[in-house]
Amino acid sequence: MKASLFIIIVLVSGTSAGLVHGIVNYAIVEPYLDQAIGIENQHLFASGDEENTPDFWVKYDGYRVWQKSGQILAGVILGTSIGSLFGIVFALSKNSLPGINNVKKALILSGIMWTTLYLIPFLKYPANPPTVGDSETLVLRVFLYLSLIAISGIGAIGFYKLSKKFKNKKKFIALIGYGVCISIAFIAMPDNPDEITVSMTLVNEFRLMSVLGVSSFWISVSLILGYLWDRLEFSKKTTQYT
Repeated sequence: MKASLFIIIVLVSGTSAGLVHGIVNYAIVEPYLDQAIGIENQHLFASGDEENTPDFWVKYDGYRVWQKSGQILAGVILGTSIGSLFGIVFALSKNSLPGINNVKKALILSGIMWTTLYLIPFLKYPANPPTVGDSETLVLRVFLYLSLIAISGIGAIGFYKLSKKFKNKKKFIALIGYGVCISIAFIAMPDNPDEITVSMTLVNEFRLMSVLGVSSFWISVSLILGYLWDRLEFSKKTTQYT
């Protein structure tokens, strides 16, 4: 495949999936953000840090409109960057992925990357709405989360390479090795230091919507990239026989 066509496919799939992600987040995650920020505002009023005045709400509404309008743009930007990574990994691993077409291959790869780069870190450090979390622990929380992503991702690559040295019946050894490695990381790494003081119903529903939002990206990017890749290969074969 020509480099220019590869870049176009990767950018189109990543941008489109990011757009889907942004729209889904706007539709299902933002309402929970409104609830959480509303609780946060009540705490500010109770503590005296802010006054419940019309001026406050004018500024707040303006900020939330700006924030919500940037939700979709942020999804497109993030989708383009992660989609580029997905496209590169797919190009390098396409021939070794199971599946009768590139759509199925891309879905399998996205499932692997969703599990190792998102689900596993999420299970240890699940997303919380804005009202949960102390600003003083922000750097620590980000460091822990990114560290687990790195451990999971590097571990998956390492054990995948190891599996290629085994025959078919022994490839499960690498999978077991990855499971042991990530289990040790789960136990060894500290828990989230922040105490949850709001309704667990709000927190759990926010987390569920967050999972659905991220999952919409991984499903979209695999379907779009796989479809475009199949169409390109079909067109190439058709041209060769005409």
